[in-house]
Amino acid sequence: MDIAGTAIADTFAEAFRLRYARLVVTAADDHWLAAATATVCGYGTSVLGCDAEVGAESPLAPDATPDGRPGVAIMLFAFTADDVGRAVANRTGQCLLTCPTVSVYDGLPAAEERRPLGAHVRYFGDGFEKTKVMAGRRYWRVPVMDGEFVVEDSAGIEKGVGGGNLILQGSSAPAALAAARRAVAAIAALPGVITPFPGGVVRSGSKVGSRSGALRASSNEAFCPGLAGRVKSELHPEAGCALEIVIDGRDEQAVAAAMAAGIVAAAGNDLVAISAGNYGGRLGKFHFRLHDLPGLG
Repeated sequence: MDIAGTAIADTFAEAFRLRYARLVVTAADDHWLAAATATVCGYGTSVLGCDAEVGAESPLAPDATPDGRPGVAIMLFAFTADDVGRAVANRTGQCLLTCPTVSVYDGLPAAEERRPLGAHVRYFGDGFEKTKVMAGRRYWRVPVMDGEFVVEDSAGIEKGVGGGNLILQGSSAPAALAAARRAVAAIAALPGVITPFPGGVVRSGSKVGSRSGALRASSNEAFCPGLAGRVKSELHPEAGCALEIVIDGRDEQAVAAAMAAGIVAAAGNDLVAISAGNYGGRLGKFHFRLHDLPGLG
């Protein structure tokens, strides 16, 4: 398969089951909303080393938020519901309670599985916090120095998909970087997905395990141009740089749509090939074959 002069490898991305929460974060203006988003998403790249994979799903206009203020939907992914719950409570307490003007609401109110959110953070109020139930949803008002922090009592947890991916192979580093930015921008416009790595891009693509045995993952040498000729390479002969985009989503359909959008946006402009990372089908139950993605066949 060829799209705009870019070869699309006949391979698949291997993804796996994760659990996720979705928070709706609001603030008085775009400045404090951006500060809250950057902080709560920090150190939230890979569940192999972080408490959760975290990213901004989409901005929310004031008419789409519970309090009529500018907002953003944040998605947090981890292996188990308990893992997600801990990440949600800790990041809310450390990164959102502390940010001026911010409030936090549950973005999955229909989810049956739930974990404490405001029910955990409320203790910061030291007994001065107040609670109220509106339309069947409980909220907490925690006194803080700029007024009060409003936070929903609990966060819903749903099943999601983690580890959808694309490996972009450019003729040069500038070509690969430009293609990666186009792909991330296209994916960011879609609902229900995040790209949790820095700027949505991973330069340190990994494989499972390591020679030392001390690491759960290590460098994927097959896609390292500096090792071509020394190891079995999976790079296109004309590739001088490879970058990976990892996608987490609410379901298989959302991840597949994001991968397709990323491919279409990245193709061309000296991007010689697009591949994907997999482990021979041994790690994850979800296999996204590039040639079968929606709209590409």
